[in-house]
Amino acid sequence: MQVLGLISAFVVSALAGCGGQKQAGEKAAGGQEITYTVADPTGDWGFPSPFAHYARGPGYIRMSFIFDTLVWKNDKEYVPALAKSWEYLKEENAYVFKLNDNVTWHDGKKFTARDVVFTVSYIKDHPYQWVDSSVIKKAEAAGDHEVRLYLERPYAPFLDYVACTLPILPEHVWKDVKNPEQFQQKEALIGTGPFTLADYSKDHGTYLYSAYEGYYQGRPKVAQLKFVKVSGEMSPAALRQKQVSAAQVPPELSGDLGKEGLKVLAGTNDWVAKLMINHRKEPFSNKQFRQALAYAVDRRALVETCLRGHGQPGSPGLVPPDSRWYNPAMQDRYPYSPEKAAELIGGLGYVKKGSYFEKDGKVLEVELLVSGGGIGVPGAPREREGEMIKAQLEKAGIKVNLRSLEAKTLDSRVGEWKFDLALSGHGGMGGDPEILNRVITGKGFNSARYQDSEEMNNALKQQLAALDTDRRGELVGGIQELYSEEMPSLPLYYPTWYWVHDGRVNLYYTLQGVGSGVPIPLNKMSFVK
Repeated sequence: MQVLGLISAFVVSALAGCGGQKQAGEKAAGGQEITYTVADPTGDWGFPSPFAHYARGPGYIRMSFIFDTLVWKNDKEYVPALAKSWEYLKEENAYVFKLNDNVTWHDGKKFTARDVVFTVSYIKDHPYQWVDSSVIKKAEAAGDHEVRLYLERPYAPFLDYVACTLPILPEHVWKDVKNPEQFQQKEALIGTGPFTLADYSKDHGTYLYSAYEGYYQGRPKVAQLKFVKVSGEMSPAALRQKQVSAAQVPPELSGDLGKEGLKVLAGTNDWVAKLMINHRKEPFSNKQFRQALAYAVDRRALVETCLRGHGQPGSPGLVPPDSRWYNPAMQDRYPYSPEKAAELIGGLGYVKKGSYFEKDGKVLEVELLVSGGGIGVPGAPREREGEMIKAQLEKAGIKVNLRSLEAKTLDSRVGEWKFDLALSGHGGMGGDPEILNRVITGKGFNSARYQDSEEMNNALKQQLAALDTDRRGELVGGIQELYSEEMPSLPLYYPTWYWVHDGRVNLYYTLQGVGSGVPIPLNKMSFVK
């Protein structure tokens, strides 16, 4: 869908600096930046309203420039946003938020506590994919500038996963909207954030934002913010020629760009590539078979060969080794051993005949789905990784048919359980350990959606309620033990990402990720203060 007077030559002018557009390095009189251009290899991440952006981190980032949350984060701490202060009342299991009194919506109307109350009520009727509304019992306004959120139960990740993630909606716009995913008129983009959307092209994968002059935290220092579609291979040249201001670049090129005076940001291992397993069907429903898959895949070789060493092998407990929540007992689980894999498969009644196992006269044959074009994330598994995993599984005696699909089609197939094995991945692993609940038992296509272990289910629930950090750490460590035993999906590796920028804006990685854990250094406050 295209809205707001789409400009067919937008991407051309953005990259070439022609047709009246200033190049990324130019500034207006007084030092006000005219534009800041971000390169993105995928381009379109959906209409940037809370309910219409695509369900991955880059989609949330694009929405976040327009809509603010109660609380936000920088690289070190939680910081005020729509709420200037907050307090937890343990006896009432409630959070009290004192709201800024100088906030206006982009249409000029005043923001009040009523909008917060409305938003909470709205997401209970129309679930918002990034926030579990069931943890909020009710919201109450005390005048125009104070709101109290009562919780159903103690919820340790409340600040990250609700206060810092839930975009607040204007009641006067959304009160009569019955189908929020289909609401894609310009009114759907009225927020309180630092930018408004001036242009969006789904076809070209471009976004153009303009600074909101009445922003309550001060006029953004970037007057225009652009996202343009540029391949990862072309982004270094675009940076050198000052056609773009920031881009994620191939790891092997980051060092040279740094030597040329550009700023290099090396990320933590917050994004995980996974072998998704359809544990609802045989033989994958058997835990022993899933464990055999873990032995059959050489995770370290994937890092060394496909990532050229820029990453970490996947931990069988899912949590990356550089996380404060990592259980070091995971380090030696499932060393690469096709022999051990074959032993486990043979224990399930399969017999090796020639290159492959058979059972009841039928060859052990599986289909492995892979996104041939990737998902726009450097290091995300593509056909090369698929071919390597195919060879490793076949060495263990499993015949593999590799099938390449477009990324969104693959996500859809996984979401509908129409697959055997699939290569996928997601961010958020550097965030609050609530991410474990989302990607183990959650309902999204990024989740294993695994409910078969009552012990793990109980531990997941308990860690959310554990307000004591030490106790929570014990529970999260135990969850990793249980996950590695059940192996509902196999963590393959965590790529190390490199962002390069021109230094005019202070880009940084947000504490535990943007919102609920997006590991992308495009925090909107970098463009404001």
